[in-house]
Amino acid sequence: MKIIALGSGTSQGIPIIGCTCEVCTSADLRDQRLRSSVYIEINGVNILIDIGPDFRQQFLQNNLVSVDLVLITHEHNDHIIGLDDIRAINYTQQKSIPIYAENRVINELKRRFSYAFSDNPYPGVPRIEPVTIDTEPFSIKNIEIIPIRIQHGKLPILGFRIGNFAYITDASFIDEQEIEKLQNLDTLIINALRKEPHYSHFTLAECIQYIEKINPKQAFITHISHNMGVYADWVKDLPPHIRPLEDNMTIIHG
Repeated sequence: MKIIALGSGTSQGIPIIGCTCEVCTSADLRDQRLRSSVYIEINGVNILIDIGPDFRQQFLQNNLVSVDLVLITHEHNDHIIGLDDIRAINYTQQKSIPIYAENRVINELKRRFSYAFSDNPYPGVPRIEPVTIDTEPFSIKNIEIIPIRIQHGKLPILGFRIGNFAYITDASFIDEQEIEKLQNLDTLIINALRKEPHYSHFTLAECIQYIEKINPKQAFITHISHNMGVYADWVKDLPPHIRPLEDNMTIIHG
């Protein structure tokens, strides 16, 4: 399995126009993050998790050529609003692309991208096939995908486990029952917004606590805001098996 980090930031990402803080003016590319998303190549299948506003740029930067399916964690704009750009991939692949999400999220996609779900769509609209999922595991071409229920503030959303890899973003709480589903991981990607408390995202300290509970062989932190501080400063406080995810980083897993 190959995991490509398309982005590791947030809507409070880097750089912020007009901001003169140390992070937003940093020349270190590790302080310049696009919105969080990963691309997974496994057994000849190319899986995209979340499709935010930076998707086109991310796709081109990483020289990607195809998407077989998209997994959506939740309906916030920084995780879905790049969906329109999938039309170019429809054109090159000459097929529609299935989008796997919870029923609530599918309904939001239909509302925000109504033209793509019309009974009589005009030529060139994104060709997508909504597939409703819940917390039950499902398989695609013999690849098992296990949804993980997490809380994003008061909003229930999904993370995903594929083999011994798991991806969690925007979490503020994970129940013990769901942590059991995350045991024996080789690689975990999980969110930490900043060091200070936040009502709907893990802080850095909370993220590290959950990593210790889950106990993967290695962990990467994503969905990082500029409030975390300069990369070179805060990375020094991390345990050796935990690293910040970096845009365009490739992780060879397994």
